[in-house]
Amino acid sequence: MTYEISSIHDERIAMFASMTEAELRNRLNSEQGIFIAESPKVIRVALDAGYEPLAMLCEQKHIDGDAADIISRCPEMPVYTGNRELLSRLTGYTLTRGVLCAMRRKPAPSVEDILKDARRVCVIDAVCDTTNIGAIFRSAAALGIDAVLLTRSACDPLNRRSIRVSMGTVFLVPWTWLDDYRQLHDLGFKTAAMALSDNSITLSDPTLKAQPRLAIIMGTEGDGLPQKTIEDADFVVRIPMYHQVDSLNVAAAAAVAFWELTKSFSSSSPLP
Repeated sequence: MTYEISSIHDERIAMFASMTEAELRNRLNSEQGIFIAESPKVIRVALDAGYEPLAMLCEQKHIDGDAADIISRCPEMPVYTGNRELLSRLTGYTLTRGVLCAMRRKPAPSVEDILKDARRVCVIDAVCDTTNIGAIFRSAAALGIDAVLLTRSACDPLNRRSIRVSMGTVFLVPWTWLDDYRQLHDLGFKTAAMALSDNSITLSDPTLKAQPRLAIIMGTEGDGLPQKTIEDADFVVRIPMYHQVDSLNVAAAAAVAFWELTKSFSSSSPLP
């Protein structure tokens, strides 16, 4: 079902134009909410991961082009279309590959469920930059991280920009919200806080790689991790650096940590 849009004030497309990320997450469905996926490639990943499409906003030229297979795959989904200039005015930005899709959120799984068989996980503590969130997820997917946990003060991974930067990997890596670090210890995880400290060990320390279950905690670039989180961690870990550089962008630091702590880890090692 295709509908031509002639006005940026058309109420049928409010989810693409006038609603904030918070409104999408909470107002349209208090239990699950909605998110916006951008570009045909990312939308296909979300569909393959079982997310329910609600509506599509698409440039006219993509109806029979890049988005044709998605439209065919979702015959009951309304498709709203218009020219590139109108859609840019409506959304406030130029669409990546000319396609947006509103999709239903899934209920957040429990920490216990996503960590049941996990061995290497990432905890994102209070990171609010959507680009960094997306980049961390992309590295997590590429480098063998089993799950991602986020504190409530961190950015929503299903933010449109996070999804785009992650190239859809937010739909592939299991994730949920973490309310208490004690949950990790209760499930047999040791915690490794990435921070500069007098008692820190280097990322290559064999003690880290010997842990059967390890949670790698990443904090914000400016303030870093809360002091209590560092004090409560089983390990405080630093990345050796040169030329008096004392820190990396959190997404870059996460990629380095993921690579080092998964590359020689044997998945055949028995869980405790």
